[in-house]
Amino acid sequence: MGNIEQLRKSTEVSLAQLEADITGSRPGGSLASIALPDYVEHQQGVSRVGALSAEAVVRDYEVAAREIESMGAELIDAAKKCEAMTAEVHNAIAYMRDTAAAYREEAKRIFKRIEDCAVFTQDVRKTCEEVKRRMSEGSGAD
Repeated sequence: MGNIEQLRKSTEVSLAQLEADITGSRPGGSLASIALPDYVEHQQGVSRVGALSAEAVVRDYEVAAREIESMGAELIDAAKKCEAMTAEVHNAIAYMRDTAAAYREEAKRIFKRIEDCAVFTQDVRKTCEEVKRRMSEGSGAD
């Protein structure tokens, strides 16, 4: 603890130096060139340290607010992509339903054709048997 107290005693805080350090580290030069958001303004009689602290805090909040707005814009983009994907899914589902209906119609057509062929084959057999019977009856009558 003695070392910290010695450090505090030996280091004088120079507000002018602190402001110069802050100004030098910020892009754009002086603090006057960095505009405050329009929803805040300094009160009369506030100290320079209080004004600088308030500015630093409000700027940090403003950066966070802009990031939040940016996330909102990204969320809107994601929602638009989701809506587009949903529309594509609905189109795919409609295509699948149409394809399934077409398969059923094709199955119905093939089913009928096979049964028609079976009936035709049965008729041919009956006809052949009838002809054979007539032939055998006719040959026995001679």
